[in-house]
Amino acid sequence: MATKPTTSKKPAKSPKKGGRAPKEESQTESTQMFAAVSSQMRQRILQLLAMEDMHISAIARDLGISVPVASKHIKVLEEAGLIERKIYGKTHVFSLLKKNFTGAFDSFAPVKRLEVEKGTSLMEAFKTVSVVEVKNIDGKDFIVAADGEEGFYLYEVNGKLIDKRAEDFILEEDAVVEWKRLEPVTKKKLIVSVKKEEDQKEKRKGYYESLI
Repeated sequence: MATKPTTSKKPAKSPKKGGRAPKEESQTESTQMFAAVSSQMRQRILQLLAMEDMHISAIARDLGISVPVASKHIKVLEEAGLIERKIYGKTHVFSLLKKNFTGAFDSFAPVKRLEVEKGTSLMEAFKTVSVVEVKNIDGKDFIVAADGEEGFYLYEVNGKLIDKRAEDFILEEDAVVEWKRLEPVTKKKLIVSVKKEEDQKEKRKGYYESLI
């Protein structure tokens, strides 16, 4: 019977009495993440996990370090939320939490303010922002670049992904609008060969001849 993997969870830390007031959670997480990737060895571990999930002994072997040393680096990356541990019986396998990398930079996103009339579409609002480039393609408007960065963009209003086109979304009240550029997808290639009809006929002919 296959062992179902489990993921480790860190126990919640109780706040210390006295001392300084805690920093904002997003700031603390970002600081912890940047500290974690400041080590060249931990950067190499992340590079390995970006290619495939690995267990601790394989990581240590590939990097030419001892398992205890690798474990110390792994612990720092885990606490920073950059990797995840899955447990298969007595085997611990680590994988990269890619989504947390982009989230670390959210607190540094530039903020712009805009005032529009009630009933303005989200696309019309975008058009008034100088850093946003809008292009009409086949009669439809699309954001093709922001701050000079070309790509495909998703829009969120008040933290929720909108389920309609920006030009169909009407602003009726104050809102926080965010747009995010989709990162390039890692390309994978599959070469498919389709058998020709002639090959199928030859195969059937050879099969019938073998019966004679």
